[in-house]
Amino acid sequence: MTELTDVRSLGDRIEQLLDGLQATGDRCARERAEELLRLVTELYGAGLARVMEVVDAEAPELARRLAADDLVGSLLLVHDLHPDGLAVRVETALDSVRPFLAAHGGDVELLAIDDHAGAVQLRLLGSCDGCPSSAVTLQHAVQHAIVEAAPEIVRIDVDTPAPDTSVSIALGRKPAVAYDPATGCGAVGP
Repeated sequence: MTELTDVRSLGDRIEQLLDGLQATGDRCARERAEELLRLVTELYGAGLARVMEVVDAEAPELARRLAADDLVGSLLLVHDLHPDGLAVRVETALDSVRPFLAAHGGDVELLAIDDHAGAVQLRLLGSCDGCPSSAVTLQHAVQHAIVEAAPEIVRIDVDTPAPDTSVSIALGRKPAVAYDPATGCGAVGP
């Protein structure tokens, strides 16, 4: 098991324990456990923020190396300390899959990012545009790359030539958002 897999297993176990507390019906115990988890997370986040301040002051190039590490990078994301903004991380993710898409005569273009909604709008180009396997390509290559680089993205919309063939993939638990690409706005729905 890799270090990152171990950490993901720990996160899954924390979720299981919280779900178990919820299932017991003991609201007080669940609320205390959630508060304890929140406080410990804040404490470690404050410590990590301090470490990043020292790194930025003493060895700025080290911040990029830390962010590139899967484990440390994911912790920086959780605590909103990652040196790269959302747009940079999404573009980097797309750059990482472009060679794969190019090998199949395609490409991907980032049209918009809605930070508030956690949504990106993409256009598949070349052979990927309108190709029956576009959805598979999106789901396996592009989706994986985006979610790894920007876990706050919970929806990927793909702009296609025919408006009724747009593909939307729900990735998380954020509220439904109607995204209007013409205005670049999203409104929280029911």
